[in-house]
Amino acid sequence: MTVASHTDPRVPARDRCVVRYLIDRHEAERGDDVYVLFDQGVHWTYRQLAQKVRRIAAGLQALGIRQGDHVLAWQPNTPQMLLTFYAINYLGAVYVPINTAYRGRVLEHVIENSDARVAVVHADLAPRLVGAQLAALSHLVVVGGVAPAEVGLASSTFESLSEASEAPSALATPIEPWHTQSIIYTSGTTGPSKGVLSSYLHMYTNPGPESWWFVTREDRFLVNMPMFHIGGLGLSFSMLVRGGSIVLPERFSTDRFWPMVRETGVTAVFLLGVMATFLLKNPPSDDDRNHHVKKCFIVPLSEGSEEFHRRFGIDVYTIFNMTEISSPIVSEPNPPIRGTCGKVRAGVEVRLVDDNDCEVPVGTVGEMIIRTDRPWAMNSGYHKNDAATARAWRNGWFHTGDAFRQNEEGYFFFVDRIKDAIRRRGENISSFEVEAEVTAFPAVRESAVVAVPSELGEDDVLAVVAPAPGHTIDPVELIEFLRGRLAYFMIPRYIRVLPELPKTPSSKVLKTELRAQGVTADTWDREAAGIVIRRDKIGG
Repeated sequence: MTVASHTDPRVPARDRCVVRYLIDRHEAERGDDVYVLFDQGVHWTYRQLAQKVRRIAAGLQALGIRQGDHVLAWQPNTPQMLLTFYAINYLGAVYVPINTAYRGRVLEHVIENSDARVAVVHADLAPRLVGAQLAALSHLVVVGGVAPAEVGLASSTFESLSEASEAPSALATPIEPWHTQSIIYTSGTTGPSKGVLSSYLHMYTNPGPESWWFVTREDRFLVNMPMFHIGGLGLSFSMLVRGGSIVLPERFSTDRFWPMVRETGVTAVFLLGVMATFLLKNPPSDDDRNHHVKKCFIVPLSEGSEEFHRRFGIDVYTIFNMTEISSPIVSEPNPPIRGTCGKVRAGVEVRLVDDNDCEVPVGTVGEMIIRTDRPWAMNSGYHKNDAATARAWRNGWFHTGDAFRQNEEGYFFFVDRIKDAIRRRGENISSFEVEAEVTAFPAVRESAVVAVPSELGEDDVLAVVAPAPGHTIDPVELIEFLRGRLAYFMIPRYIRVLPELPKTPSSKVLKTELRAQGVTADTWDREAAGIVIRRDKIGG
């Protein structure tokens, strides 16, 4: 059966939501307009963007990348990462970014699950591939250097990609809005991280014109979230959709934030709650309102959001969102009720339900489940994980795994995570993956990793461990062991040693009990011990 294209009014035309056709259209319609500004004052117009993307796409095509292929991208927020993203999609291939902090078995899992043959990797990250299981990978494109010979793969430089041709050859078939644009890895709950399949239409809807109706073509959005997360790639793509512009610094800096937004003319920003807190802790200044920023997302809405609005003169918004969904809950500017995530936006149905998917009364806590009236406006499942896809999409609704309550006025309030995941400084952490590495320490017999509240908002990581027979557990030695095996943000802050972990009659660890007990008097605190773990230059 032939599927008619663009007959459904809920589905925008290809040149409104598909990267290849957006880039071509904007080049023709607004070629001299600035699309992106980088550090050190470098900027690209839409015409320059189109020319650069086509060259890199042609180089990837010369390496054998075809429509539908999966390509890994492992880089920080640099001009090359943006080109990698758009060049992959320009070919109709699938962009598969990797968290720059990944290493060890977590990294190997993503490489294996991705099915990618080619990876575009920053030179500072490439040494982590030495000795790793690389599955189907056969070629590395290295940004800013060369691949270590010990990796054992064919390699080339990013710069050499632009030597192949000025443009790739024609597509075999058109790229449609429902085709897969990206696979973004998000925390697992009872297993390894899952690859979220996102269509162009999902990414278009997520921070799109209907979902974030108050963001316009005239805005210049600061993209200070990494492009291996929905926050970074979603914002970049959403302003491409609008024909607006972005500022793409390599990383967030409290000290440089206000000078940068002033210098670049930023009008819209997205801040994690902890970022807003950092900015508020700076001493008040006569320059606090000397900027062009008009709107700011703060997620989650922090205690200081009202002060942020008053002090900086910026309208504050908040949302509830996940990689898998498309901004179903959005607030008005400067929400009048503290702690809210907002209300249901148009085009989305939301229910709060019990364990049997029966709707709970208003004011009662239940799991949030979601569906949209636009096809393909949420995730297309989890790559190579049919069981997780079926669990998440049971009864025709996407199950978020998060507990909420709703008041009589329709405002939603996040209560807790039903699923066993941890959120720290904007990063989702799989307790399963951390436990696997903690338990690999020879002195540990068993472990449980849970979230505990952080004084900065979101979570800190507590590992509760029991010693192997004849061993004692030194928390300092355990932390040193984990440094080379886990991303910096996954390494526990707290270690608690118990003779054995509490369990149910069926021998399942009682994580609810450990979570409720939290940081006890006998819990060791890494930061109190003076051990501070920071990401390295690139992110690990």
